[in-house]
Amino acid sequence: MKTACIPSQDKQYSIGKIVCLARNYAEHIKELGNETPAAPVLFMKPATSVIGDGEAVRIPSYSSECHYEVELAVLIGSEARNVPAETALEYVAGYGVAIDMTLRDVQNQLKGKGLPWEIAKGFDTACPLSAFVPAAAITDPQALNLKLAVNGVERQNGWSSDMITTVARIIAHVSSIFTLEPGDILLTGTPSGVGAVVAGDVMTAEIVSIGRITIPVA
Repeated sequence: MKTACIPSQDKQYSIGKIVCLARNYAEHIKELGNETPAAPVLFMKPATSVIGDGEAVRIPSYSSECHYEVELAVLIGSEARNVPAETALEYVAGYGVAIDMTLRDVQNQLKGKGLPWEIAKGFDTACPLSAFVPAAAITDPQALNLKLAVNGVERQNGWSSDMITTVARIIAHVSSIFTLEPGDILLTGTPSGVGAVVAGDVMTAEIVSIGRITIPVA
């Protein structure tokens, strides 16, 4: 069973569902040539896609274009159903660093046919994830600097203040559709600068004041 931990509090949560937001940064929408959505676009990853610091991403044989996307991860600490944005952050246990690995060629093929694209997002090793810092340690989740480097060269550098839908509004929206339970994780979208990695590359993802993970590609 995959777990999410808050080391400073010696707490572990069994990971439930991982609900992810697509197209939540305007510059990332532009770089992929997508339209800005009228409402949050959601997809999901299974808990089996999670790996930790130092573990390797393994690109499936059915893809030849695997992209990185650094994201703020939000760990839910208590049951949330139809919660208002004004109190939504009270349901957060912690914040972490995630990389949303995406098989871009597979995703584009499926999108072009109007089909779901979970196999481009939910494959084994598709969700590198750090340990979490307590929610109380982060004064404002909309004032965080997200970075990702490949082989030591910076590729992404953005701010959570540029999110189209804030963390609080994401929780409110998602909890109006799915009941959020302790151990559920939200991935909140990626800033611009996404690109491909290949076997032998090493990714370093960081959110200042939260943490850093180093993930090789096998």
